[in-house]
Amino acid sequence: MKMILAGAMLALFAMQPVTGYCASDLDSFIGSLNVQAQADLGGFKVKLSSQFGVPVPQVESVIARVRTPADAYMVLKVGEVARQPQETVLKEYSANKGKGWGVIAKNLGIKPGSKEFHELKRGFDSGESGKGGKGKGKGKGRNK
Repeated sequence: MKMILAGAMLALFAMQPVTGYCASDLDSFIGSLNVQAQADLGGFKVKLSSQFGVPVPQVESVIARVRTPADAYMVLKVGEVARQPQETVLKEYSANKGKGWGVIAKNLGIKPGSKEFHELKRGFDSGESGKGGKGKGKGKGRNK
């Protein structure tokens, strides 16, 4: 019973919105990521590792330095979109985590509302990392 109550409280805590310049849809996205991570942290780590091309121990190191697993995703994603090293994003996160990911992204050159800003929440569920496009590839499909 205590485990269920603790899990429910953790889920509610994880769903709290991030303050700052973030749009509410980004807050919702971050909350959703935390719920996914809570359900299967090991799988979440592997997915981050695969999506961003970093070893699982590096993902674990990032998770250890941030407040929530979704923040680890954001560190990796903001670094990718802003073309900044992970350490630069972590320093910006440490300095401005109370202001939200919108402020952090803006400080790293991603303007709120821009295509790059919207890319921060694209790709996790599909396993894509903002690379590639909708071109004609050699995937499964009709007439191939």
